[in-house]
Amino acid sequence: MPGDIELWAGVECTVNRVGDRRLDQTAKSGHRFRIQDLELFARLGPRRLRYPVLWEMVAPDGDLSRADWSWTDERLQRLRELGLEPIAGLIHHGSGPSDTHLLDPELPEKLACYARAVAERYPWVRDYTPVNEPVTTARFSALYGHWYPHATDHASFLRALVHECLATAAAMREIRRVRPDARLIQTEDLGTTLARPTLQYQADFDNERRWLGFDLLCGRVDPSHRFWSMLEDAVGEPPLRSLLEQPCPPDIVGVNYYVTSDRYLDERLELHPPWSHGGNGRDRYADVEAVRVACAGVSGHERALRDPWQRYGIPVALTEVHIDSTREDQLRWLREAWSGAQAARRAGADVRAVTAWALLGSFDWNSLVTQDAGYYESGAFDLRTPGNKPRATAVASMIRAYATQGTYSHPVLCQEGWWRRPCRWKGASDDEHAGEQHSAPPVVITGATGTLGQAFARSCRQRAIPYRLLGRADMDIADVRSVEAALERWQPWAVINTAGYVRVDDAENDRTRCFRENTRGAAILSQACRRRRLPMMTFSTDLVFDGSVTRPYLESDRPRPLNAYGQSKAEAEKLVLSSWEGAMVVRTSAFFGPWDDHNFLRHATRCWRAGTAVEADPEQVVTPTYVPELVRICLDLLIDGETGIWHVANPDPVSWAELALRLAALQGYPSDLVRAPVRRASLAPRPRYSALGSERGILLPSLQSCLERYVADCPQEAVGFV
Repeated sequence: MPGDIELWAGVECTVNRVGDRRLDQTAKSGHRFRIQDLELFARLGPRRLRYPVLWEMVAPDGDLSRADWSWTDERLQRLRELGLEPIAGLIHHGSGPSDTHLLDPELPEKLACYARAVAERYPWVRDYTPVNEPVTTARFSALYGHWYPHATDHASFLRALVHECLATAAAMREIRRVRPDARLIQTEDLGTTLARPTLQYQADFDNERRWLGFDLLCGRVDPSHRFWSMLEDAVGEPPLRSLLEQPCPPDIVGVNYYVTSDRYLDERLELHPPWSHGGNGRDRYADVEAVRVACAGVSGHERALRDPWQRYGIPVALTEVHIDSTREDQLRWLREAWSGAQAARRAGADVRAVTAWALLGSFDWNSLVTQDAGYYESGAFDLRTPGNKPRATAVASMIRAYATQGTYSHPVLCQEGWWRRPCRWKGASDDEHAGEQHSAPPVVITGATGTLGQAFARSCRQRAIPYRLLGRADMDIADVRSVEAALERWQPWAVINTAGYVRVDDAENDRTRCFRENTRGAAILSQACRRRRLPMMTFSTDLVFDGSVTRPYLESDRPRPLNAYGQSKAEAEKLVLSSWEGAMVVRTSAFFGPWDDHNFLRHATRCWRAGTAVEADPEQVVTPTYVPELVRICLDLLIDGETGIWHVANPDPVSWAELALRLAALQGYPSDLVRAPVRRASLAPRPRYSALGSERGILLPSLQSCLERYVADCPQEAVGFV
């Protein structure tokens, strides 16, 4: 068995077809236009990179005489210069150029011609995946009808799969004529299906079918094979004989394993959502994620590697490791994959690598890439930045550590991911004490009685991040000795400061107290964090600006506060950032959320339920911010190790009146229940325009989507529908 397990990486590169529309992940991510991404990938230290040399991209109409190799020439040459060995993918969840598709009997010959052209052009490339996940691609394209050619029957599925395997074997024969030692790294999603007793027969069928692509390539499908007669009916005997007599076994079995890979079949349809309902012609049943069923759960990466090793005796690798989740669970999933690979190796499996997948994240996989909705999940890099410039996340740090040291640590890894906790299944409540582990360093949160402090505690609890929520009695942030004693007692790994003076009008006549809480307190806390080298996050406001511009304020805009509260925050920003380079200041605006009874939207609903209008200023423009999303993103940024000033707000500037009108429309109230306020003198002058934009990243979703979530998430008694 070779030496240590290698760290590989990959970029999501699907070019699938839905009807006449192709959905290209490299175009969505912008990677198509950024060759400099390759340097970012190389700095992470992977040995190999799964990379697209896709047929559809090079020869869109299938005519190799008109092929455009310019993109792949440039990229593969740069990978060579960087010392990063590519694993060339030729079809990645696609159906080939426009002159062919998965049900085309000529697909194998056509792909073989393209593969020969690739090998002749890049003879130094050794590793290939001619067709990614053939069983999965055949299911999505020819059994479920999600992707082109949109067939929906089992015979079409089998034909598509045989064509993919014939194409893979033919492609590798042509590649090896150019480079005899070329390796086939064949990938597949190898999740396990579980079922209730009445559906065990279907689970057995599904669990055998998942191996069918590998069985065909390895020459195992003969007349005694369970699927022989079905395959013979679908494609005839000659193609099967071809694969039996000229097998093309993989050099490495690539296992793509996701938290959703394992499935559970349940005939009790009423327990599961309608979208999961289906059947096999004999029984109706729901096909749901096993992780969401109490008696099931995920089988894990170790088993996902041991099973193919035991079946084929061929070296194995995890070729896609990625999860769409919060940052700590992305780290926990990769940690579990790395640990599972090591455990499988200790058990005797020849495990070669773990592949950090979707380095740039991916788009629209929540709809199985059937919609072009722009849903984004980040990876080692986050693209929600101006110009889609990749921003490294904590996942990048973990990849680099595994690639260079074989180990990585972070305080959030003291707990298991959500897929291992009771909250994973429907109907289970969150572990009330998940974030209160005494044995692990916590994150200290100040401001125990405030909206933001409570929200952070709630989110940490849900995310199993150890925390301590402190009030003034526990730590007075404006008292040096109190701060030192509390930090010494709790030994945190980070500090989130949500404490402070928030009464904007009162601050005009209470400046001493306002500056003590907002300015002196934040400065003392940052100095204490600097001495301990602790990451710190503190909060500021849109009221540090004077409203003299009419476009959203950016992080680099100079503060010019109009009132005492804004002045206290602006001074705090300056002191915090000048005293500790590990500090982050988050400016935000106009909170609203389902857990706070004192925000403007809750007030508006109370007025409407009482039959009275709400006063809302049509001229003062802000960026209302949904607290659950604010907290989610801020925790991710803290784990990523971000510093400096960040603007974190929903990205849609609106007046208070427009905000009220949007809420009224969602709840069915008439627009005449929103009226302009009677002009009254205000103690604290406020900017007419204080909307926040960002030059670092727009991380929160649209205001409208958050208003809809707010209405759905509020306690029923707090939401009044007509």
